[in-house]
Amino acid sequence: MSTIVVTAVFHPIDGGMQELSDALVRSIPAVHQEAGCRLYAIHDAEDGTITMIEKWDDSDTLAAHAAGPAVQALDAAVAELIASPTTVTKMTPILAGTDEQGAL
Repeated sequence: MSTIVVTAVFHPIDGGMQELSDALVRSIPAVHQEAGCRLYAIHDAEDGTITMIEKWDDSDTLAAHAAGPAVQALDAAVAELIASPTTVTKMTPILAGTDEQGAL
């Protein structure tokens, strides 16, 4: 099976960037403990959004994460802090170049 990379783009309410960032930061330790989590990191994007970049061992571990308590807690924590639904995109790698540089 191939790894799965996910981006989740959060659109903060006006003036809510720091509070949203704080809520996301608090969610990371629980997710890092989940089976199959290889990467779960947030980034401040220059367009005013926050992007979560995730990498999972496979679709089964991603599905378990999506249905688990950490995501439920995160959804509750950010519900009032986002202006529109989170944009989630799932991706599988197209291998190119070296193993270290050719895929997340």
